[in-house]
Amino acid sequence: MTQTSTRIELPNPLDPEETMSRDQIESIQLARLQETLAYAYDRVPLYKEKYDGAGVHPSDLKELADLAKFPFTEKEDLRKTYPFGMFAVPQHEVARIHASSGTTGRATVVGYTQQDLDDWAKMGARCLRLSGVKPGWKVHNAYGYGLFTGGLGAHAAAERLGTTVIPMSGGQTEKQITMINDFEPDAILCTPTYLLTIGDAMQRQGLDPRKTSLKTAVLGAEPWTEEMRHELEVMFNIDACDIYGLSEVMGPGVAGESNETKDGSHIWEDHFRPEIIDAFDETKVLGDGEHGELVFTSLTKQALPIIRYRTHDLTRLLPGTARPGHRRMGRITGRSDDMIILRGVNLFPSQIEEIALRIDGLSPHFQLEITRPGRMDQLAVKIERREDCTSDRAEAAGKELAQQIKIHVGSSCAIQVVDPGTLARSSGKLRRIYDLRNK
Repeated sequence: MTQTSTRIELPNPLDPEETMSRDQIESIQLARLQETLAYAYDRVPLYKEKYDGAGVHPSDLKELADLAKFPFTEKEDLRKTYPFGMFAVPQHEVARIHASSGTTGRATVVGYTQQDLDDWAKMGARCLRLSGVKPGWKVHNAYGYGLFTGGLGAHAAAERLGTTVIPMSGGQTEKQITMINDFEPDAILCTPTYLLTIGDAMQRQGLDPRKTSLKTAVLGAEPWTEEMRHELEVMFNIDACDIYGLSEVMGPGVAGESNETKDGSHIWEDHFRPEIIDAFDETKVLGDGEHGELVFTSLTKQALPIIRYRTHDLTRLLPGTARPGHRRMGRITGRSDDMIILRGVNLFPSQIEEIALRIDGLSPHFQLEITRPGRMDQLAVKIERREDCTSDRAEAAGKELAQQIKIHVGSSCAIQVVDPGTLARSSGKLRRIYDLRNK
């Protein structure tokens, strides 16, 4: 007898806070900001020192705009107080510790109480639900597990939503493909460049990524463009949505994107208060719609309250759509600390990606090399041609890329179009910039 399986639609209710009005959210934000500032001042010596030095006190926050009176928190503050100096609770109340890789200095260490972990999972589940992931689905999690917040953060979110989690972690691309083919997941969680790596590897094996079971990809941990979204959606025949977070603020789940609108990630403003500041003048808080650097203040975190944390991510705040009470982030256009200043012109890797993917014959695989052969810095773009791109077409595409970069960015650079498979592939976060000036 042949058995047929039917998918059962499980309940998937929104959290009450997701449907709150803007006024309701701002009322909650004010009350929670006042509590958080007092809590951090009383429990974290660094905050007391900063605020006393700046001549401000938590009682000075009477309205939301007063948050601008308080000093910023930087990644260096967490490094200076390494490992646990920013924790606001005793060690026995810390349920979990995560840390950054520390490749550019001391690791930044973050901690969570059990309530923090519960809140994190809840916000992550909101993001997945907003992106179209449904309870009962199988979710392939290819974010790295371990001290990095991505793997365990996404895992807890998927479990909270009621999905079946496949905890694959990052790397082992051939095994990733085997698991996707054998376990038939409905959704995949990873970085956008790693999903591209998986798709390329499938095609090299003679497999069609469009014929997998995948319906949705929730992608984050690195900036990516609308052009990259289109590339991945066509390659896999899926919906691809953004998810945002960073360890110092919480981890993945601070904000998530709707699969229906695909117009930027909604920030869960019942737990975080975002600001945009002028990236070149930190004293200026910018209005909604203006581009600048994203700053976050936590409203409910217990183990590691974070006040006015400078993310260095460049974006803008926009009115909510899929969740009207919660503002959206525009796409991250780059990071202020990843910005290349080339002969007085500011340039971001995402600009190169956006331009390159509009040119026939060029692939999304590229890297930027900065050298200084004489007195002047020089930028070289190495980019792979697509498999079906002839040598003549590749040469013409390279010239077109150089011209378009000159027109839209304002800088001259050398273009080297290389064969498919030449450049390093992502196994998580992809390194785009190679600064060779001191070598």
